[in-house]
Formats: sequence, structure tokens, C-alpha cells
Amino acid sequence: MKIEHVAMYFNDLEKARDFFVKYFAGKANDGYHNPNTGFRSFFISFDEGSRLEIMNKPKMDNLAKPLNRTGYAHIAFSVGSVEAVDLLTSRLRNDGFEVASGPRTTGDGYYESSIIDIEGNQIEITV
Repeated sequence: MKIEHVAMYFNDLEKARDFFVKYFAGKANDGYHNPNTGFRSFFISFDEGSRLEIMNKPKMDNLAKPLNRTGYAHIAFSVGSVEAVDLLTSRLRNDGFEVASGPRTTGDGYYESSIIDIEGNQIEITV
């Protein structure tokens, strides 16, 4: 058994798509739109088969996303090396994204950083 995909709602679907393509080498499909409900989505595919569905629909609640909450915590992307973690973290910081932590080695041995995406979601970058 495996997780087939993870899904997230975004207010700005195209900006979210571009973010995951630009920084995480995702490949977006052509998208889906249901004209009856206004629901729209893209599947972003990553190396080794993992996928992220990004979605949007009319009249979504835009609630606060504190880092210490129950439920969704973060998505982690493995970039392959300590140097790649440092490089991507630096690139995101230079492009104006908040770095919430790291790069650092955690108590359980992961080398990682954590950034905040275009709509306040936490994304972990690890070896």
C-alpha cells in the first residue's frame, strides 16, 4: 500500500502550481475544471511517482495556519544532499519566502529546513 497523493486547497491555483514547478521540479498536468461547481485542480507529479493535488473552489474559508496545530503539519521534499537543502533554502529565502527553521540537523538525525509557502503552509526540505 502507498499514499497515492496528497491534496491541498489554495486561493491562487496558478501561483501555487508555478511555485511547485519552479522550486520543487514538479510537472503539472493540464488541470481540471468543473464548470457546474467552479472546482479547479492540478496534479503536480514529482520524481519517483509522488503527486500533489492542488485545488480551488469558490467561497473557500481562508483560516489561519499556525504551525502548532492538529491535522496537516507539512509536506517534506527530499532533495538528495545537504548541499541541495542549503541551496534551495537559500534560493527560497532570497526570493522572499520565510524560512521557519534550519537548515539544521534535527535530534533524530534529519538534515532539513522548513519554509512557509505562498499561502502560509509549511514545507520541509530534507536530504
